[in-house]
Amino acid sequence: MKLSVCWCCWILWGCFAVADDDKINPIITEEQLLWVGGGAGKVHTYRIPLLSFTPRGHLVAFAEARKTSSTDMEAKFIAMRRSTDKGATWSPTTFIVDDGIHTDGSNLGSVVVDEETGSLMLIYSLCFYRYQCSPSSTMLVESLDDGVTWSAPRNLSVHLGVKSFIPGPGFGIQKRHPPAKGRLVVCGHGTIEGDGVFCILSDDHGRTWRNGGSLKSVPYNQPKQSQDFNPDECQPVELQDGSIAINVRNQNNYHCRCRMVVRSLDGGETLPVEELKFDHTLVDPVVAAGALQKEDVLFFSNPANSEKRVNLTLRWSLTDGNSWEKNTFQIWEGPSGYSCLTSLKDDKKYIFAIYEKGHKDYCETVSLAKISLYGGM
Repeated sequence: MKLSVCWCCWILWGCFAVADDDKINPIITEEQLLWVGGGAGKVHTYRIPLLSFTPRGHLVAFAEARKTSSTDMEAKFIAMRRSTDKGATWSPTTFIVDDGIHTDGSNLGSVVVDEETGSLMLIYSLCFYRYQCSPSSTMLVESLDDGVTWSAPRNLSVHLGVKSFIPGPGFGIQKRHPPAKGRLVVCGHGTIEGDGVFCILSDDHGRTWRNGGSLKSVPYNQPKQSQDFNPDECQPVELQDGSIAINVRNQNNYHCRCRMVVRSLDGGETLPVEELKFDHTLVDPVVAAGALQKEDVLFFSNPANSEKRVNLTLRWSLTDGNSWEKNTFQIWEGPSGYSCLTSLKDDKKYIFAIYEKGHKDYCETVSLAKISLYGGM
C-alpha cells in the first residue's frame, strides 16, 4: 500500500513538474544598455558585469571601467548603477573604486548580500597578475544604505593570506539552509601561484573571512597546456537540499568544450572531486557564465557555442542541474560574453540578465535584459 501511495505521489509530482515547465516561456520585456565604451569618465571599455538584488529589494549593477584599453592588464574604475523601480530606470554611473594609474588594477569580483544585517558587499582583487606591483590583495567595500554610499576598501589578505584570487565574477551567496545556515560563501579562481577554484567563507556577517574549499588544477602550480584540468571563473548557487553547486569555466577544455560543476556538501568547506562532473549539455567557448536558483528552478546563461562567444542563451533545469529542459531561450544571437543573473525576492515572474553585448565584438556594451519567465502572462 505504501508503495502505491509513493508511486502515485511520484507520478503526481512529475505531472506538476511538466506543467510548471510548460509555463516557462521566457520573453524579454525590456532591454537597455547600461554602459557603452567611451562614455562616462572617458572609459575605453566596460567589462565583467555583475548584478544583484539589494537588501531593500532594489537592483544594483557593477562593471569594470577600463580606462584606456579593453585588456585585463589595465587601470580601472569600478562602476556602479542602481535601480529602485525594478530595472525600469537607473541612476547615473558612479565610480566606487578608482585604482589610479595601476596597470594591474582592480578586477571584479563578487557582490554578496547579507539579508540578516542589510549589508551589501563587493569583493574584488587588486594586483591580481602581480604585473609591476606586489603583493596581490583581496579587497572588500561595503554599503549599509543599499548602495548609496560605500566604505573605504578593506584588505582581506589579513585574514586570507597573500594570494592572487579573483572572486566570481558574479555573486556570492548567503546560506539559507543547513549546513551552515547564514554563512556567506564567495568562490573564485587563482593564478599560477594558486590556480583552480577556491571559496572564502564568513560566519560573522563579513567581519572576518577564512579560506574554505578548493578544487585545484592539475598539474598544480605549474604552467598549463591544452586540455589540462584547469577550473577557473565560477558561480555558486545553493540548491534545495542545502548543498552548493558551483558552475565553473573549463579554462583548458579538459574532457570537453563544456562546463564543469562541483558540489559542496558542507557549506563550502570542501569541494570534493567525487562531486565533480562535466555537463555536456552546457557547451561553452571558455567564458564566465551566469547561474541562478529561483522557485526550485535552476537557470543558466552563457554564449551557447563551443568555439565563439556568440548566442547568449538561457537554459533551465527542474532537477537542480541533473538534467536541462530541451527548450532554451536566446537572449542575443550576436557577439556576447560574460553574463550574470539575478531576481527580486518578491517577484516570481521576472529574472534579470546583465551581459556583454556587441555587433562586431562582444565587449562593445553592457546590456541589461528584463525577462518574463511566463511569456506575456
